[in-house]
Amino acid sequence: MQHTDLSAVRQPITSARGLPNAHYIDEKVFEEERAALLMSGWSGLAVSADVPEPGDALPLTFLDMPLLLVRDRAGQVRVFHNICRHRGMILVDAPRKIEGAIRCPYHSWCYSTEGRLVSTPHVGGPGQNTADGIDRDLLGLIEVRSHIWLGVVWINLSGDAPAFEEANADLLARWSEFDKPLYHGGADSTFQLAVNCNWKLAVENYCESYHLPWVHPGLNSYSRLEDHYHIEQPGCFSGQGTLVYRQLTGADGATFPDFEGLSDKWDTASEYITAYPNVLLGVHRDHAFAIILTPQSPGKTVEHVHLFYARPDTDPDLRAKNTAQWKTVFEEDIFVVEGMQRGRHAPGFDGGRFSPAMDGPTHLFHDWVAGRVAAHRAQAQAAQ
Repeated sequence: MQHTDLSAVRQPITSARGLPNAHYIDEKVFEEERAALLMSGWSGLAVSADVPEPGDALPLTFLDMPLLLVRDRAGQVRVFHNICRHRGMILVDAPRKIEGAIRCPYHSWCYSTEGRLVSTPHVGGPGQNTADGIDRDLLGLIEVRSHIWLGVVWINLSGDAPAFEEANADLLARWSEFDKPLYHGGADSTFQLAVNCNWKLAVENYCESYHLPWVHPGLNSYSRLEDHYHIEQPGCFSGQGTLVYRQLTGADGATFPDFEGLSDKWDTASEYITAYPNVLLGVHRDHAFAIILTPQSPGKTVEHVHLFYARPDTDPDLRAKNTAQWKTVFEEDIFVVEGMQRGRHAPGFDGGRFSPAMDGPTHLFHDWVAGRVAAHRAQAQAAQ
């Protein structure tokens, strides 16, 4: 394929242009970014609360790949390719509890929740459950490298990224006060938004506060544009923070309990960061959230939103009110990201410009994308 020109993207913000249109609408560029951005690093897949009990299994599709999220008998969350090692049959096609083993519905090969191949009935002929060349120790489920932080299950599909703690050391250090148990609010604290845009536009919009006065007037009424500050860590994450956070209150004036051990900063502040590539995170004194972006195609994305609290026994009415409030905020962004997506079909658009004062976090993300794509192209060229 003919490579896009990314030289203008990597310029200083005062002269840089945004990513070319093809990075939002072209199928071949989408596939290139799939490898360069989403498979090579640590991407968000799900939350550990999706499989709350040992034996729980959830089939997922990420970048067209069938994956299986499982909490094994020992309570560890694991991610496997959701295929039998015999003929590649899908193992689990709906969320369920694994009572005994993970059994392939085709020829009944069975796997433990730890991924071991434990049974191969009739593989050597009727009544013969072993066969030459079928080494069960070598034919367990293919496990995907995974890590859990802030309730999110992160995966490295290429298998060769630095350890999660190393790759995200700066973010873990910045939010070290939130490295403690987070309790998912349950069914009333999660929702999905299907948006007709490239996943990167959701990141770009989330990173900046510039749009608040016009897109989020309710939020801006108390957390004003001038109360916000940029968060920028080249190559890792970017976003925004606010010096004014107003706790949600119930009819009786009650609030959510605070996370323990937070410094005074968090009495009034909150921060919103994109952990590259596809996880949007927010932390507050009394709750946190994660939005996992699942790319469907160049122009379609599903946003999976999850809210977490300091204790498992938070008030359900207040949780529902908080979920509804955030759903309203995130829905207000839909017309923007979908409008930008439609705009990327205008051949005269050259990637746009950045406000040096207001668009730093978004420019940082563009620069990261361009750098990772350029590195991927160089690696592919060297392998030829």
